[in-house]
Amino acid sequence: MRFDWTDLQLFVHACEAGSMTAAAGRSHLTLAASSARLRGMEDQAGVALLLRHSRGVRPTAAGEALLRHAHAVLAQMTQLRGELALHGRGALGKIHLMCNTSALVHHLPPLLAGFLQQHPSIDIVVEESASPLTVQAVRQGATDLGIASDAEDMTGLQTAFFCKDPLVLVLPRGHALARNRFVAFEQVLDLELVGYSASSALHTYLSLQAAQLGKPMRVRANLGSFEAMCTLVEQGVGAAVVPAAVLGTGVGGRRLTVRPLSDAWAKRSLVVCAPVDLQDSQPAGRLFHFLKPAVRGG
Repeated sequence: MRFDWTDLQLFVHACEAGSMTAAAGRSHLTLAASSARLRGMEDQAGVALLLRHSRGVRPTAAGEALLRHAHAVLAQMTQLRGELALHGRGALGKIHLMCNTSALVHHLPPLLAGFLQQHPSIDIVVEESASPLTVQAVRQGATDLGIASDAEDMTGLQTAFFCKDPLVLVLPRGHALARNRFVAFEQVLDLELVGYSASSALHTYLSLQAAQLGKPMRVRANLGSFEAMCTLVEQGVGAAVVPAAVLGTGVGGRRLTVRPLSDAWAKRSLVVCAPVDLQDSQPAGRLFHFLKPAVRGG
């Protein structure tokens, strides 16, 4: 079957108006031309699409099925035409960005606000992802840009420093490990923990590190808020590993102790990574350039 745009529009008009004359008028066709088109559609389909009666027309069961699909096709075509028109004027772009929990929660929002204000015709989809998966997605072309830990191998990608983002251990005040200047993650795995959301990139990343040490994480509760995590730590439920940046300046007034992790992977910086052939003129290229500290004033 080869129904074109005019065929589908005409059929929808006929079904909605219940009249061939009205459908012809809405489609800017003569009644004879409209009737011929609809008969041609039925010949192609090999089944009657409309029931004709003295007061007009209505769709058959097959016509009802075509009507559902016609609505979907016409809506998609309308959207496609609009987007192509904008692309033709160089006025539209969409960026897919994958990043870790810290970037998503703390570092990115104010920067994205600035970028989107400067580029009103560009849209951004941000997806939370653990650093290994983010780098893999950039390599495979599954995302335009990534923000990941510099501990990952980014050979073959273009990269730019984004920010420092060390992970720290939050303990209840007076905990035995608070006497140490640094704490190894292997020691942390002997503790009961309060974790961030089990579906988060941070939880995935820490689980991978625990698996490499051959020890599971003993997580008593998973929460979707770093503030809530600190409250449970303060009450002695467990310890927590969080990005230092999310703690802000509010820790001093709470019954908490913060200690850096001694593991090399925890003393991380975040890096923006992109395919080597990404151009500055592309929407993702503009964001890549914008996220560099020297450009954004960081």
